[in-house]
Amino acid sequence: MPKVQSPLAFHVMAKPTGAKCNLDCSYCFYLTKEALYPDSDFRMREDVQRQYIRQYIQAQHIPEVHITWQGGEPTLMGLDFFRRSVKLAQQYKKFGMQVNYALQTNGLLLTEEWCQFLRLNNFLVGLSMDGPQALHDAFRVDKGGRTTFNHVMRAARMLKEHQVDFNILCTLHAANAEHPLEIYHFFRDEVGARFIQFIPIVERLQEEHWNKDSPSNSSKEEFFSYKTKHTFYTQSGNRVSSRSISAEQYGNFLSAVFDEWVRNDVGKIFVQLFDVALANWVGAPPGLCIHSETCGNALALEHNGDLYACDHFVEPAYLLGNIKQTPMVELVASPVQRQFGLNKRDHLPRFCQECPVRFACHGGCPKDRFNATPDGEPRLNYLCAGYRHFFAHIGEAMQFMAGEIRHSRPPANVMTFIHNNNHR
Repeated sequence: MPKVQSPLAFHVMAKPTGAKCNLDCSYCFYLTKEALYPDSDFRMREDVQRQYIRQYIQAQHIPEVHITWQGGEPTLMGLDFFRRSVKLAQQYKKFGMQVNYALQTNGLLLTEEWCQFLRLNNFLVGLSMDGPQALHDAFRVDKGGRTTFNHVMRAARMLKEHQVDFNILCTLHAANAEHPLEIYHFFRDEVGARFIQFIPIVERLQEEHWNKDSPSNSSKEEFFSYKTKHTFYTQSGNRVSSRSISAEQYGNFLSAVFDEWVRNDVGKIFVQLFDVALANWVGAPPGLCIHSETCGNALALEHNGDLYACDHFVEPAYLLGNIKQTPMVELVASPVQRQFGLNKRDHLPRFCQECPVRFACHGGCPKDRFNATPDGEPRLNYLCAGYRHFFAHIGEAMQFMAGEIRHSRPPANVMTFIHNNNHR
């Protein structure tokens, strides 16, 4: 068998505390991953940290690399861990290479000292927030079930005061899905965010585990939640929890925000999915695996050095190996990982292959492909109806912006186009 070539670049979401977190968000799919490592203290050792940074940098064949820390909650490691990570990156980076740093956090542990460090080292911070207080606190609570909104707002203020670049990661779920403009205006006008990501919550229920062990007086769904949270860490089942966003809600939410953005905020506010869509309309790499034709170049590294195929597939079946035993570049280039990425395209049902917005959607993330098509073929994305609605809805504006880019004109001209033609 010919040797499989490693990609020129790939991305790793490193989880120095594994699934350990100081919050207890009801919808969090990653908290269950603690069950993978029952005897662990969930702290990345210095030897693993060094191996990861050295191997990751050496495997990149591009002039700019990104070292990303995620969780769980990575700030539980303490500031010295991240100081050391910067020193290691500077030690191992290649001549002429630029290293960028990113940190995903709930913000609760951020202090003035943290913010000074993040600004000094040009970290991009992803701050998790689900909207105004009532919407945010619906599911984003601490271990005692208490509100976290004021803590996150405090973190946002500190980041702004210290001029730390940050974006907002907002999960969309049953509690906030019907409030698109309230949420968008809140992030834009009250938080002062310029970069926003919207992430749909699709929480699958493992119905086969409903049995006599159910907690007393619990509903069936409460039991599913209990079992998932305390025992099971794989994704299965074709039902979703009541916390999940529906496909129709997702499409309507994105469309409503897009209409506001395309009239007033192009070039001022950056919504990740809108940028991804524009790249697909232009024919450029979209920069997000969910709406790329194939995947496999965005992996997850657990605290002990275990490398998994994807952040959403941190499960035994998708464990590639451990970077302490096998070089990361070999794991990324392995036939099993390359095939994992190709399966995203090759397993697309005919319904998707013939869809007019396939070029923009590419079937979405494989983790959500558990529905059947109208003719009974498996692997239709749960969010399909939302994707079809949204991508069709934005088509005219996207075509205009893509044309402006091809003629070396700013895509923000779309706002004049929309106003002059009295659209939306």
